[in-house]
Amino acid sequence: MATGKDPDPPESLALIIDSNATSRSILVGQLREYGVTKIVQCSRLRDARSRLEHTVFDYVLCEQAFAETGQSGQTLLDDLRRAQMLPFSTVFFMVTAEASYAAVAEAAESALDGYLLKPFTPSALFERLSLARLRKIHLKPIFDAIEQEDFELASRLCVERFEARKPYWLYAARIGTELLLRLNRHDEARTLFEAVIAARALPWAKLGVARAQIESGQATRAITTLQGLIGEDASFADAYDVLGRAQVELGNFTDAIETYRTASALTPDSVVRMQKLGMMSFYMGDRKTAASVLARAAMLGIDSKLFDFQALVLLAFSYFSDKDRKGMERCVADFARILERHQDSQRIQRFASIAQTLLLIQQRQFSAAVAAVRDMAREIGEASFDFEAACNLASLLAVLAATSIDLSDGEKWVHALGMRYANTRGLTELMANACNVYPAYADLVRDCLPQINQAAEKAMAQSLAGDAEGAVRNLLQLAESSLNSKLADMAQQVLLRQRERIVDAEALQDSVQAVRARCGNAPTRAVLGQDGERRPGGVVIRTRTPPPPEAVASAALATIAARVELSADQILDMPDEPSIDDILGVPTPEPPDPAEKLRLRPL
Repeated sequence: MATGKDPDPPESLALIIDSNATSRSILVGQLREYGVTKIVQCSRLRDARSRLEHTVFDYVLCEQAFAETGQSGQTLLDDLRRAQMLPFSTVFFMVTAEASYAAVAEAAESALDGYLLKPFTPSALFERLSLARLRKIHLKPIFDAIEQEDFELASRLCVERFEARKPYWLYAARIGTELLLRLNRHDEARTLFEAVIAARALPWAKLGVARAQIESGQATRAITTLQGLIGEDASFADAYDVLGRAQVELGNFTDAIETYRTASALTPDSVVRMQKLGMMSFYMGDRKTAASVLARAAMLGIDSKLFDFQALVLLAFSYFSDKDRKGMERCVADFARILERHQDSQRIQRFASIAQTLLLIQQRQFSAAVAAVRDMAREIGEASFDFEAACNLASLLAVLAATSIDLSDGEKWVHALGMRYANTRGLTELMANACNVYPAYADLVRDCLPQINQAAEKAMAQSLAGDAEGAVRNLLQLAESSLNSKLADMAQQVLLRQRERIVDAEALQDSVQAVRARCGNAPTRAVLGQDGERRPGGVVIRTRTPPPPEAVASAALATIAARVELSADQILDMPDEPSIDDILGVPTPEPPDPAEKLRLRPL
């Protein structure tokens, strides 16, 4: 690290956001000591937001906790990301005295440039800011392409940097593999992961091979890969996350719960892993374990963006099984508070209705509970009524039946839910296990899968026998009555393959599109909760828009910060933290002249 004074240093503009005047003063002194002369200070988040709306800063140092207002620097960062008011050129560091696992994991999910744990020395601040800035210079073309959502160009630039072994080539490869997975180019992603392994045997690259195998529908092969990786490093928590995901997808719930139990034991304060263990315990019928694990997850992270509110729904069901009225009342109160922040979320509204109905049943207000369930059942045929909502309604119907509440349409509704979503063994078992308090409903759901498979096989045989049009019409009829997306997709496939042999192909295509629209976005594989944007072993990439629904549905839920010990020397920063390159073994690069001009230097 150069320490000589630059004869013509560029003027850098910094913003310090901290409600504590003493902390602001210390940070100002440290920045000025190393050449940053233009510094703006804000004591309130709303003032900082206004500044950031109108000014581009080189550095932003933001306190994590603002106790006076109950707000956090994390909230500000998320708002800036959504509004696209934080350009890639700005280095954003979170400054905090809290080193809890949950805090670091949440910071990692936001693609921070750095996470500074108090107290730190001026030299440590200087080094961290300098390296983050240099990394931005080297990777600027890649992130410019990502900001423009030109993922094809960005992935190509990543591969070129990797192949040429330019500075940060391993980091570029890690970004490139995420982009290729996002683009559903699974074979290319696996090839790049394997090239990284050949160059330097890194755990995240080996894990990436398994992720690519899962994305391309090879869950069984992925399990073999992951078991080998765990054999090499039994403490690699991310590997257990992906292994559990593959086991759930295949319907191997007994193995999955042991996998999630191991992952949670390795990182006992991980909200994400506690949720997984709690959810799996619920679906396996162990409501007591589910209640204790999910309650702890809610206590640690209910206000964190890592918390999946589906966990709170399953916690309410678990409290109901334990006859814990106070616990149920807390869940209802929590959802009332959550709804204030997510008033337009249909998902949260459904969750709140489920919890409230469970409380009505517990209070023996059966007429009101039945009326609420009938209102929910009216949504079964809507395109927005997804698999998660179906499982929750099936659980509620099972509770009503187990409580001996007469609901004449209950069996019909459960059958409709099963026929719509019983597309794979994993999906079927997940919904059936949601009904495990009333075994008759669980069996009813399981019976739907062979019915769907038989209908699909019959249609394919009809197509092979030369009656492609009849096969399409039969599939459409079944898909329209059941809203089963698998049957609708098969109708589309047969129509595309046999289009030249079908006289009324255009009209059939219109019918197929209409039915598929009614079916909505059904999952192709079983996942726990919203197994959304977090990818075990992956790197968080800032983009203007989230991944497409099919990519989100198949992504794995876990925290990037899983393997990092929470010490002052090892706090994880994403995506541009020096310790990542240290972990990967990347030497500090010799910067080109433009980057050298941006290096901070002591005065």
